[in-house]
Amino acid sequence: MLRTALRNVLAHKARLLMTVLAVMLGVAFVSGTLVFTNTISDAYQKSSAKGFDQVDVAVRPDYREAEGDRLGEEPELTRAILDKAARTPGAESATGVVNGFTAIAGKDGKLIGGGFQSQGGNYWGDKDPRYPLTTGRAPSGADEIALDSETAKRAGYRVGDTVRLSIDGPVLEPTITAIFRTDDGDVAAGGSLALFDTATAQRLFHKPGAFDEIDVEAAPGTSQTALRANLDRTLPKDTVTTTTGRQLADDQAAMIESSMSGLKTGLLVFAGIALFVGTFIIANTFTMLVAQRTKELALLRAVGASRRQVTRSVLLEAFVVGTVAAVTGLLAGIGIGAGLRALMGTLDAAVPAGPLVVSPGTVATSFAVGILVTMLAAWLPGRRAAKIPPVAAMSSVHAQATTKSLVLRNTLGALFAAAGVAVVLHATTMDGSDGQAPMGLGAVLLIIGVFVLTPLLSRPLIAAAAPVLRVFGVSGRLARQNSVRNPRRTAATASALMIGLTLITGMTVMAGSLQKSIDKMATSALKADYVVSMANMNSLSPDVGRKLAKVDGVTATSPLRNAPSRIDGRTEFLTGVTGSAIGALTDLPVSDGSFEVGGKRVVVDEDTARDFGWKAGSRFTVSYEDGARQRLTVAGVYEGNELIRGIMVDTATLDPHRADRTDPADMQVMLKTAGGPSDAMKDRLEKALGDNPAVKVQDKQDVSDDIAQMFTLMLNMLYGLLAMAVVVAVLGVINTLAMSVFERSQEIGMLRAIGLERRGVKRMVRLESLVISLFGGVLGVGLGVFFGWAAGELLAGRMATYELVLPWDRLGVFLLLAAAVGILAALWPARRAARLNMLAAIKSE
Repeated sequence: MLRTALRNVLAHKARLLMTVLAVMLGVAFVSGTLVFTNTISDAYQKSSAKGFDQVDVAVRPDYREAEGDRLGEEPELTRAILDKAARTPGAESATGVVNGFTAIAGKDGKLIGGGFQSQGGNYWGDKDPRYPLTTGRAPSGADEIALDSETAKRAGYRVGDTVRLSIDGPVLEPTITAIFRTDDGDVAAGGSLALFDTATAQRLFHKPGAFDEIDVEAAPGTSQTALRANLDRTLPKDTVTTTTGRQLADDQAAMIESSMSGLKTGLLVFAGIALFVGTFIIANTFTMLVAQRTKELALLRAVGASRRQVTRSVLLEAFVVGTVAAVTGLLAGIGIGAGLRALMGTLDAAVPAGPLVVSPGTVATSFAVGILVTMLAAWLPGRRAAKIPPVAAMSSVHAQATTKSLVLRNTLGALFAAAGVAVVLHATTMDGSDGQAPMGLGAVLLIIGVFVLTPLLSRPLIAAAAPVLRVFGVSGRLARQNSVRNPRRTAATASALMIGLTLITGMTVMAGSLQKSIDKMATSALKADYVVSMANMNSLSPDVGRKLAKVDGVTATSPLRNAPSRIDGRTEFLTGVTGSAIGALTDLPVSDGSFEVGGKRVVVDEDTARDFGWKAGSRFTVSYEDGARQRLTVAGVYEGNELIRGIMVDTATLDPHRADRTDPADMQVMLKTAGGPSDAMKDRLEKALGDNPAVKVQDKQDVSDDIAQMFTLMLNMLYGLLAMAVVVAVLGVINTLAMSVFERSQEIGMLRAIGLERRGVKRMVRLESLVISLFGGVLGVGLGVFFGWAAGELLAGRMATYELVLPWDRLGVFLLLAAAVGILAALWPARRAARLNMLAAIKSE
């Protein structure tokens, strides 16, 4: 049986090629994902570990939890604490660390480092061991900085150049006095790092006389744990917490691993989809191979082979196919991992240097996935073949499925589909997060039900295409008959394409509907002509609002200024606004009371009011950051949204009680202009802010387009990932048609003999492929629209402006894509069918 199985693999290697390719693509996706994420994770971990080489123990503020009316707070690390740490037995030196966001503009005026990776810090003294200088001297004073060598190289900066940068809005133009090296992982990944002298950094990052961290280096002969124990005895226990450098490196590695796990999981989900689609191809292939070898298998049974041996022979063939696919898929995956890493470099998303990581786990996973998926998909055809009695197989009376089996299949499919629809519909009535799991379960049940029912659905849906197929004469009629001749085979082939199009359509419907709701939200909630914010969503300096208010044509401005508070034992963030202007800048429907902000009168969104049981006229006590308590009155309750929500308080009431009242930070500034939004006004506003690359000046359309760009980028990435499933589905169509042509060689020979031209044969195979692909496309688009609607119903409860949008143009494109798949997949099988020698085909069995 072993020799027989191996002989069959070699005898049908051409027919098994598409199966190998389908499994190989799925395995390559899995192994490529693991290689890529492991390589990036390893590079970041090693790079970040180097950053802790100069740190034996880190001293950090010990955050105090909120209790009662008291807010949580972070004690300051003062100079006195630093000096005490430096004098601790076993300490060689202590360095005060200050850091924060610092946006640096290149010589072209554009932001370097993508915003989120643009950092600033302090250079300690005249010679900071953390940052060895390559040229120049340490910065001194507010007008000098040191710049990392990677950023200097990318932007073309040298010592003596003036650079434009921003911390929280206003533009600064210091001179570069030094270029330094650093092992900072963010810099290695394309970010930037600018260093000021310590006093300047403390002032710019709003830490006057204080530090974010104190790094202590151990004296020779003192271990990290011993130094930490000494520091714990020396420093105030209720103010600071200590961590060894080794623990910091381990924690950073764990954090990097955790951050990469989301990307890894997402990519593996799409790999799983490709493999799931591949199972249809494998099952189809082995079903057809077994059907073509029924007499051979019956003969084996007749000469003594048991059912188990027949099943094992089929599984052994699958094992060989899976092994070949796993090996080639692993090699392709290693190439994909290396290619993705190189691609990040071309997209200005460089990663720290490091070797390509191919772990034993990646190799084991690739082999396990490739072999198990293939063997599981081949098990059912093998078992079905073993159950055929030898005499029945030789006389081919087993060929047609019994009425009982079809009734059972259709009944099970209907039950699964009905249960899936019921669960999905029930999930749409639940709250967003509560309904996610039931909706996922319902979607799985419905897809299984539709797959089981696909043979039943194929006849009426394909019959609907009969009027169009008649236009193509005999070829069209034959194509329709061939499509429904074996409903199970047609179903398996179409289902592979259906899965991919279901996901693509569902996500497209969701993305289009979300974009429409966000457009509506931006249009309905904002009267402001412009919204100004930092590029990385950090806070703005109040100087920004003051400068904008002075621009000619600006008629009203208001910040959105966040501040924590305690209300009824809970931490709630207050939003400081200009009470006299906020009504002219927003258009938020009021469900109770009036939109009046000023003095002790505030407005709250409906969700907050519901949580606290408030209504117009309700009074509550708030505890501010400085510990002061005040009674406020709810003047009105408004409908909040994703852009604006929370408790709005007049800045005149809020600012005296803020911890940073000397320099409060705004999340954004809204403003109204006399002539409405225009290019000229936008230019004036940007010039008033010094053409700062770190600050965004956006009108309502810009806000909407900004969010749309994010959705478009995400959708394009998902399209790219799901393209793998579509490619696998194409291979399935090619494989099915090619084997079907081989199976019907005698029939095609007879058609040629009675006058059907080669062109007619080609047209017949192409139309058959087109019908099957469009059948899968119609099912996929239909299911995708249903799932898109259902998922949108979950969001509608949280997003008042949500409305379903059906992108008819894209749905049409998806159906055209299905048709294109059918036409392209039929090219080789149709050509092969047309080139058959009619006499040889007639004599074939």
